[in-house]
Amino acid sequence: MAKILVFDEKCVGCGKCINVCPFNAITLENKKAVIGDACVMCGACERNCPFGAIKIERMQGYEQDISLYKGVWVFAEQRGGETAGVAFELLGAARKLADRLGESVAAVLIGDVVSEQAKELIAYGADVVYVIEGNDYENFSDELYADACIKLIEGHKPSIFLLGATAYGRSLAPRISSSLETGLTADCTVLEIDRESGMFVQTRPAFGGNIMASIVCPARRPQMATVRPRVMKKPEPDFGRIGSIVKFAPVIEMSPKAKLLERIQEESFGVSLADAEVIVAAGRGISDQKNLALVEELARLLNGAVGASRPIVDEGWIDHSHQVGQTGRTVAPKLYIAAGISGAVQHVAGMSSADFIVAINRDKDAPIFKIANVGIVGDAAEIIRELIAQLKSS
Repeated sequence: MAKILVFDEKCVGCGKCINVCPFNAITLENKKAVIGDACVMCGACERNCPFGAIKIERMQGYEQDISLYKGVWVFAEQRGGETAGVAFELLGAARKLADRLGESVAAVLIGDVVSEQAKELIAYGADVVYVIEGNDYENFSDELYADACIKLIEGHKPSIFLLGATAYGRSLAPRISSSLETGLTADCTVLEIDRESGMFVQTRPAFGGNIMASIVCPARRPQMATVRPRVMKKPEPDFGRIGSIVKFAPVIEMSPKAKLLERIQEESFGVSLADAEVIVAAGRGISDQKNLALVEELARLLNGAVGASRPIVDEGWIDHSHQVGQTGRTVAPKLYIAAGISGAVQHVAGMSSADFIVAINRDKDAPIFKIANVGIVGDAAEIIRELIAQLKSS
């Protein structure tokens, strides 16, 4: 465990710690620094205090009996009563890990009136579904959801806990791992069990996708990882599977600092990027923002979605929600048309799982051609116009 201390005799109230705290957890009272509840002990204040007035004390030799931890758990994300696809993908991955370890798979389902969804989770591979439901959980709250997960984990001691690298998962995972003082690997692309040690190995791109880092957490449990949607393949459901549904009602000992006031649905046409079987993605090679209309038209004709590379998102040509790549979305459509995209590793990291890739680029040496099933050398806008004309005439 750890605690943070402020030495009043050294603190001069300079305020530097306030400026460097990324969580706005520090205030000044009577010209002395006061650490608030928002502190996650990241250490920024300790490192930057010029007077050595702040110190984080961490318990040395804090060890766990990791043999007590068994089972592979999945956070079954749901929104508006509908289970997110990433939950099923994670259950497929969890099933493989658990079978390798000879352990069980459990899903954690949180929301209001969500018990019926538990049966579907069993069909996709869960042996046990822990259901936490009630009016307090109607809307996502990273504080309440994390607190419920922490209490459940402390009571049942899973060895592995997987979450989707979504807005919800990315908010929950660090809170849970920090409170439990365990490791967390973000944006994993491969999950496996080492044959010799039985250790959970989490692999993710590093240094801009130039290398793949394999990470283990040998001394702490649960071992935690987040995985982007569409990286893992969703298994086929078996609605004849039998599993257990366990209700869990944690005592709520807090009042969340944040409250949902309004939910705004972003307007978009066609299918969502995450669910699309066809994606037409545009890069800087389309030359002009006006040519995005051609990309959108081709996507409509193919009943697909519009994707984008980071450069045109940064230019403000299209919203970030369309971005595919390491800093955007990970997709796995049946058909991916890359129009005017060079094929930087950061973009390829988000779309290389597509079943069939068509690349259009005027540069015959563009890296995108190395992973494409079909490559077309030429002006992206002109070729898209021709594709549109062919589709309309057929």
